[in-house]
Amino acid sequence: MALCSWQLLFFVLNLFSQKFFVSYSDKTFLKDVFLITISAFGGPQAHLVLFFEYLVNKRKYLNEEELTELIALCQMLPGPSSTQTLLAIAYKRGGFKLAMLTLLIWMFPAFTIMTVIALFITQLKNLPEMSKTLQIAQFVQPMAVGFVGYGAIKITQKLVNTKTGFALLIFSALATYFLRSPWAFPVVVVIGGMVTALKYEKQEKMEKKKFVISWRYFIVYGGVFIIVASLGLITKSMPNSEAISLPIRLFENFYRNGSLIFGGGQVLVPALYNEFVEFKKYLSSDEFLSGYALAQAVPGPVFAFSGYIGGLSMRNFGTWGILIGSFVASAGIYLPGAFILFFVLKFWEQLKLYRPVRASLEGINAVSAGMVIAAIFTISENITPNLTNIAIVVLTFSALMFTKLAPPIIILIGIACGIGFSLL
Repeated sequence: MALCSWQLLFFVLNLFSQKFFVSYSDKTFLKDVFLITISAFGGPQAHLVLFFEYLVNKRKYLNEEELTELIALCQMLPGPSSTQTLLAIAYKRGGFKLAMLTLLIWMFPAFTIMTVIALFITQLKNLPEMSKTLQIAQFVQPMAVGFVGYGAIKITQKLVNTKTGFALLIFSALATYFLRSPWAFPVVVVIGGMVTALKYEKQEKMEKKKFVISWRYFIVYGGVFIIVASLGLITKSMPNSEAISLPIRLFENFYRNGSLIFGGGQVLVPALYNEFVEFKKYLSSDEFLSGYALAQAVPGPVFAFSGYIGGLSMRNFGTWGILIGSFVASAGIYLPGAFILFFVLKFWEQLKLYRPVRASLEGINAVSAGMVIAAIFTISENITPNLTNIAIVVLTFSALMFTKLAPPIIILIGIACGIGFSLL
C-alpha cells in the first residue's frame, strides 16, 4: 500500500512537472508535504508540530519566526488553520500554482480514505462492524494526545517569552476549553492581539509604503459563492433536476461552512451535524458519529470528514453519486479558506510595517499556544482513561521529546502494535 502511494505520488509530481513546469525544488517540497500528510494524526495542533519538525528544522524552507507569524495570521482567518498555514508557506515559495498542488497532495490521502469509507458504509447494515475492522488504529487517538502535548511544549517555548504572553496563554487555554463556541477562537485571537498591540512603542519604526490592496482573490471568493447559490436556486425549481441541483447545493453548503468556521475541525463537526443530520437529514446520527469516529484514525486534515458527509448525501445516485458528492463537498470546504488566505497574503507584508500590527503578533502567538494546550484536554475527553491509553500517551510524548524517531515511524509502530492486539 505504501509503495503504491509513493508510486502514485511520483507519477503525479512528474506529470505536473512536465505539464506545468514544476521545478525540482518544488517537487521536493511537495514530497515533504506528502510525508507530513501521512503522519498528520491528531488535528491542527499536532500538524503544526510536524511543520516545525519538517519544514523548519529539517528542510529549512523558512525560519521559526516566519512560521509562527503565518500560524498567527491563519488563526485569525476562517477555514482550516493548519491547511491554510501550509498553503501560505507554499504560496510564498511558488505562488498560486504551488499552493494548489500543495492543497491537492495535503488532502488527497484523507479524501480518498473517507470517500472509500462512505462507499463501504452504504453497503453495511451493522455499522459497528466497520469500527471493528479499524481496530488496527486503536492506539492512534491516544498517540495524538502525545503529539499535541509535545507540540504544546515546543510551541510555547517558541512563541511565549514574556509575562504578558504567559498570562494570555492561560487566558486562551481556559477560554477556548470552556467556551466551545465557533466565535470563541477569533474573539480570543483579537483580544490577544489588542492587548500586546498597546505596547507598539517598543517596536522599531519602519518606513511605510503606499498601502495597496489587490481585490482579485476576494472577488473570486465572493463571485463563486454568488454563482453557486444562484445556480442552486435555479436548478432546485426545475423538475427532475435533483441529480444536478443536489451537487451544486452541497458545494454551496460546504462553501458557506468553510467561510464561517473559525477554530478548525472541532468547531466544524457540530456545525455539520446540525445542518446535515438535524436539519436536512441526509445522514442518520449513527452514520455521522460512526464516520467521525473512523475519521480519527485517518491522517491529514480533519476537514476531510466533509468528503464522507458529501458522499453519503448523494448515495441515492449510486457509486458515481457518492464520488461526486465527496468531491464537491471537499472542494467546497477548502476553497473559501484558500481564497481568503491568498487575498490577505497580498497585503500582509504591508500591514507588518505598522508597529501596532507587529506588536499584536506577540499576543496572537501566545493565545495560539493556549489553544494548543486546551486541545490536549479536549482530545483526551474522547479517550477511555485506562492504564493502556495513559501509557501510550506517555510513550509517544517521550519518543518525540527524547529520541530522534521521525513522527511517521512512531505512527507506524503504533499501528503495528494495533494490528498485534487486534489479532490477539
